[in-house]
Amino acid sequence: MPRKYFRKYLPTHQSITGNRWIAWCGPWLKHHNLWHLHRRSVAGGVAVGLFAGLIPGPLQIITGVLLSILFRVNLPVAALMTLYTNPLTIVPLYYLAYRYGALVTFHDAADQLPATFSMSGHTMTSWIPALIDWMVALGKPLAVGLPLLAITLAAIGYLLVDNAWKIHVRLAWRRRRQQRLQDKP
Repeated sequence: MPRKYFRKYLPTHQSITGNRWIAWCGPWLKHHNLWHLHRRSVAGGVAVGLFAGLIPGPLQIITGVLLSILFRVNLPVAALMTLYTNPLTIVPLYYLAYRYGALVTFHDAADQLPATFSMSGHTMTSWIPALIDWMVALGKPLAVGLPLLAITLAAIGYLLVDNAWKIHVRLAWRRRRQQRLQDKP
């Protein structure tokens, strides 16, 4: 993968541990997998970020960081991957989680589906309580579907990144081998 490109934009380990605001976290941030860009660490960071992104409320990035420290996967990737949920994507994702939960719990989704959530008429501060009320009205299918969707997205994300990385490395090896064969006299 294009590690050199990402290294330009990612903070260094020294800049993170030397930051006065997070220096107190120094001992937990010393593991090399938290900062290195290699296949397992990045794939794990993607999985952690996709899982943490579906946590309700504004705790996605904090949860992504804590889980990346716990599982020792790439911390910046995990934090950035949580950003796939935002006010525009959260409602479709939660609806998908509701449908997934209804499928797993054999709940008839057509009978109990509450009115669709709309942000119209809500200010930026009032849409969060309205979203929470809408989620509570969805009940058991959402409570079951949300963790299942988070686990499913994390597994799919991990497998996609892991396999894409392997394919990229194999193709690079193949190109180098062909180049060496062409360069031989």
